[in-house]
Amino acid sequence: MAEAADPIAGDPVVIRTDLGQEAIDGWVRAHPAATGYHLAGWTTIVQRAFGHETMYLAAERRQRVVGVLPLVFFRSRVFGRCVVSMPFLNYGGVAAEDPAAERALLDRAIEETRRAGGSHLELRHTAQRFDTLSAKRHKVAMRLALPPSRDELWTRLDRKVRNQIRKGEKSELTVEHGGVELLDAFYGVFAHNMRDLGTPVYGRAFFREVLETFSTTTALFVVRHHGAPVAASLVYWHGPMIEVPWASALRAANPLSANVFLYWHMLAFAVERGFGTFDFGRSTPNEGTFHFKRQWGAEPLELVWEYWTANGVQVPNVSPANPKFRAAIRMWQHLPVPLATALGPHIVRNIP
Repeated sequence: MAEAADPIAGDPVVIRTDLGQEAIDGWVRAHPAATGYHLAGWTTIVQRAFGHETMYLAAERRQRVVGVLPLVFFRSRVFGRCVVSMPFLNYGGVAAEDPAAERALLDRAIEETRRAGGSHLELRHTAQRFDTLSAKRHKVAMRLALPPSRDELWTRLDRKVRNQIRKGEKSELTVEHGGVELLDAFYGVFAHNMRDLGTPVYGRAFFREVLETFSTTTALFVVRHHGAPVAASLVYWHGPMIEVPWASALRAANPLSANVFLYWHMLAFAVERGFGTFDFGRSTPNEGTFHFKRQWGAEPLELVWEYWTANGVQVPNVSPANPKFRAAIRMWQHLPVPLATALGPHIVRNIP
């Protein structure tokens, strides 16, 4: 355990790595600074599905939790060593009640990064928390404040969007939502779409872990055309916000408006269950997915990914937009779907 002086209260902040899940999750559920991805179950999912070492830091003052920071350790021959909070997900980083607790968690995370031989530490925040760290602002979250009723949701939509929803109905699309029993249908669409995008796909086991660990706060949606899955998504909720971290539609189903039909039913689901905010997930400003989400009325929230780096080290750019990866993306797009689906999980596990 490490201690950091608290200049406000005069009591030390103690950093623990052995706090139980119940204590961690109790603080996360009660504190507005935390997100659903700070729940301890996510580090367990990453460890089981990807095989990465994880560590959960908890800050205490007078034996009371005042902050948390989940960490995932990457050790890759291609991408090197680093520590990320939280990889594969939209949010993570430091969540704490005051600056002293924030700083104590950061200092311990840097210490653990150095100990692991990491080149950098990445913290995924929604605002800059540390003036001493460099930051990237290349992504935004797209969020929509939800009305109290489905009827009001419908009237708020742009006429073009409403026409696309009606087109989906006329195309005889159907939709269902449920749990792990829909995993095969969801994953078939998701894996196919990832191949089309030139992106290695997560393994099916990852999504099974998510659905089983958070069985009461997740749901799968599947849109079918004459029985065949053509669009699908996974939604996850925490507190008053519901989000869609993973969604896909087959390109062949674009003329049916399958993707719009899918999002309409997710939004209706959210309104009917009383959620206040729908998070469409992160996007790159002014790219296609950004404009798709904007048409629903979603507004961008800047994401700030902060970095500590070892001396002389530059943060690697592993984004698909990096010109270095264009040839690999084009090659991946031409792989047979079964081959891309088999190879993808072995590659993507090392890409946070």
